[in-house]
Amino acid sequence: MFDFSHPFFRPLWLRVAITAICLGWGLLEIAIGGPGWAVVFLGLGAICAYKLLIAYEPPADGK
Repeated sequence: MFDFSHPFFRPLWLRVAITAICLGWGLLEIAIGGPGWAVVFLGLGAICAYKLLIAYEPPADGK
């Protein structure tokens, strides 16, 4: 579905920011009483944390 090894995701700060935004939005949804959207964004944040921070492999193009 998503290409997590795309060169766009090479900078660490960008991968951390994307993950933090997703998790933060999920926490915001919990705070304002939107449990459905909270599950969606917390799940997306968990996927991003795993794929972009834990299992990330940079593209093989060498740049």
